[in-house]
Amino acid sequence: MSTLNIVLLEPQIPQNTGNIARTCACTGARLHLIEPMGFRVDDKKLKHAGLDYWHFLDITYYLDWNDFIAKNEGEMFFFSTKAPNRHTDVSYPENCYIVFGREDAGLPEELLKANKEHCVRIPMQGDCRSLNLSNSVAVGVYEVLRQWDFPQLKESGELTKFRW
Repeated sequence: MSTLNIVLLEPQIPQNTGNIARTCACTGARLHLIEPMGFRVDDKKLKHAGLDYWHFLDITYYLDWNDFIAKNEGEMFFFSTKAPNRHTDVSYPENCYIVFGREDAGLPEELLKANKEHCVRIPMQGDCRSLNLSNSVAVGVYEVLRQWDFPQLKESGELTKFRW
């Protein structure tokens, strides 16, 4: 079974990370959190954003980027407003990692420069600085899952008062 890996490098806002945790729980994606973070893991704001879903999470914590790299292997894609490629123009292989940076700074430019062919951008208006981190992660997650034909995800719903 394929696993999508979501990597947050030094996230700063607990509500964003909580929302991303909920997205991971609902899609079966693994969440990788790389310190230092701008909050503690027991932060009420973090837990509140993903409260009902926390027990569904597959989450791993790392001391820093080097710790993460030492413990993981696979193809990585770096989401950045500075990237030269659209996120929809690449093919995401099974078990890949999609990597996102800090809300206030994004990913380090040294990391982007060293991985140009794997740097992707979500298109947006030129005058906008960036999308919210949790929204960007959701866009990235669902593009990967769309390319994989939404493995293991429920694809239809039921009405509560009526039948389709």
